[in-house]
Amino acid sequence: MLLRRGRALEAATLGWNVVGLVVLGFAAVAARSVALAGFGLDSLIEIGASTVVLWELAAVDEARQRRALRLIGGAFVALAAYLAGQSVWVLAERIHPHRSPLGIGWTALTAVAMFALAAGKRHTGRALANPVLVAEGRVTTIDGLLAVAVLVGLVLNAGAGWWWADPLAAGVLVYYALREARGIFVRP
Repeated sequence: MLLRRGRALEAATLGWNVVGLVVLGFAAVAARSVALAGFGLDSLIEIGASTVVLWELAAVDEARQRRALRLIGGAFVALAAYLAGQSVWVLAERIHPHRSPLGIGWTALTAVAMFALAAGKRHTGRALANPVLVAEGRVTTIDGLLAVAVLVGLVLNAGAGWWWADPLAAGVLVYYALREARGIFVRP
């Protein structure tokens, strides 16, 4: 029963992020938003992480768990590197993103969905004593927090004209991605 619940939570996360990748890609290009592009890439990483967890849940053993955690950690490092470079470039070039009602709506919905999915994964992962599902629950929590950070940047850009809030929101994603990668690679 718990294993089935873990798979269902991952499948829901996977489906949400597949749709989100398309929505965020469209919104990022339309608004010229580095934060939306970064959040779209985070959705791509979340798709990969969910796929890895579904793979790991198919046959649980310690070697598969370590490999799955390394894959998730590597994806976070790649996301952080991309976003750091892109944010610096956007700030240096003073690229002003457009308003994005679609981005605002999607990130608000994503925050709610990710926090609910993360809570379910944490609970189920602990009950199964599965560190990969617990770690992926943290990834999903980070996804919810990132949605909030991007949402704030988008709202500040749209409401107050603070164009620099968009790349700064992407900077928040860098911080959390590196923190999660460190937590995965530097485990006690």
